[in-house]
Amino acid sequence: MFLQGGFSRIYQQTSEQFQQNISFDDFEKLAESFNQGVSRYDLETNFTIDKHMKRYVWIDGDQSRGFQVVFDKHGIIQALQLAPLATYPGSDQIYTKNKYSMPIKDEWFVFWGGTNQLINYHYVTASQRYAYDLVMMKNGSTHHGNPKKNKHYYAFGKEVVAPANGKVIAVVNSIDDNVPGEMNPEKPLGNHVIIENENGEYSLLAHFKEGSISVNPGEHVARGEVLGQCGNSGNSSEPHIHFQVMDSPNVFAGKSVRIQFKYGEEPIQGDFVR
Repeated sequence: MFLQGGFSRIYQQTSEQFQQNISFDDFEKLAESFNQGVSRYDLETNFTIDKHMKRYVWIDGDQSRGFQVVFDKHGIIQALQLAPLATYPGSDQIYTKNKYSMPIKDEWFVFWGGTNQLINYHYVTASQRYAYDLVMMKNGSTHHGNPKKNKHYYAFGKEVVAPANGKVIAVVNSIDDNVPGEMNPEKPLGNHVIIENENGEYSLLAHFKEGSISVNPGEHVARGEVLGQCGNSGNSSEPHIHFQVMDSPNVFAGKSVRIQFKYGEEPIQGDFVR
């Protein structure tokens, strides 16, 4: 509908607030300009957020632009974002030499992951470009009960495991967990573990629960060995796991490397993983 120029019908389906913020004429001009040179859009991902909202992301055939739309339970468009996409074809072609597993024991949900910024907000930053953020999702929600309590999040306290064999080289274990919705940008990684893997690669697991990490620097760990529990420490708005592989033990000076997974899959936002 968008590609075929059905802008009036789309606009009529947007919320009152959306229409207060942008007129139809402005929307139509922007949409027509955005469509220039596009022959197709492909649905990249879609998933339910907060039980009653569903988010869709479409990417054009050249991977140079994309848009996301959020519908409420009545089919009303609550948000619509058009975006030129940053591309890094050079680093996209370079995968880790080692094969890794997701650092989990149960079924988790990929909230951020992939190779464009609409499905992975990390992508525009070289130091975390191919990172994953994992949450636990049940019936379209990451929590039950009071959303201001960590214990009501399905991921909180769940075991986090080593994604590959290696030696622990850094541990931080004493940072308070945030109240959900609040963040600690001064200590962005929160409680975390860095593992030195083979071939000069380093895996980072971040946002552990305070005091839950059970390994120490210098210890060797095996793939699947428990490292600690998922928490909500650091630059984290709700309990989740941040996982990435780097070419340096220095998280902020090194570069994130696209992960080659043991079983050949490469999950993106919206996928459930085990």
